Amino acid sequence: MATTPVNSNFEGGGPPLPGAIPPPPGTDMTGICFRDQLWLNTYPLDRNLVFDYFALSPFYDYTCNNEQLRIRATHPLDISHLSKMTGTEYMLSEVLEPHLFVFRKQKRDGPEKVTPMLTYYVLDGSIYQAPQLCNVFASRVGRALYHISKAFTTAASKLEKVGYVDAENESAPSEPKAAKETIDFKELKRVDHILASLQRKLPPAPPPPPFPDGYAVPTTEGEKGSSDAQQAEPLASVDPIIDQGPSKRMKV
Repeated sequence: MATTPVNSNFEGGGPPLPGAIPPPPGTDMTGICFRDQLWLNTYPLDRNLVFDYFALSPFYDYTCNNEQLRIRATHPLDISHLSKMTGTEYMLSEVLEPHLFVFRKQKRDGPEKVTPMLTYYVLDGSIYQAPQLCNVFASRVGRALYHISKAFTTAASKLEKVGYVDAENESAPSEPKAAKETIDFKELKRVDHILASLQRKLPPAPPPPPFPDGYAVPTTEGEKGSSDAQQAEPLASVDPIIDQGPSKRMKV
């Protein structure tokens, strides 16, 4: 966006008329830029004439000390004169002819005591106000917080969808499972009746086969304990292998 203010005394090369002095520039004019193509086609853009070009822009404060030097026909950037004055002034801090010129607006309280205020730069004929460092940090932090908040919102919405799908998957098989666990007592009684009728129709079980010769019938622990107690004394002095002979040994 190019803004070219009207200077009523531009052709004469001097300051504007007393009734046409524009108000002091604002502190935040980063949203505009200035470019006068007619001046650029007429004059070279170097360190000697760049201040005259800057004075045409809306960023220029006509109450500065540089303007007083211009009225006295003194170069407005002469540091030997500016250092003896107090108030607002512009200094050319960096130069890269003919592409870049950086102006620093500062308040001078003494020969060696200055306080920086704002910075402007002329880039290929266009004049801009440089943003303040606090505004740059605020813009970067605000943008970062916006993207972080957006990321958390997206993640939260995706997690809600995942939880909703998991809840559906868990509730879907639970219904058939509950149905399978239901017991039908009528069907259970019918099956028991069929099994009982089949058991009555079956023939009786055959008797167990006889034990082979020489095999001792197993007894219960109680009977075994009493028989062992009765035969403990007579069998204590008899060896089952040597004294009973081969005919009394258990046949396998």
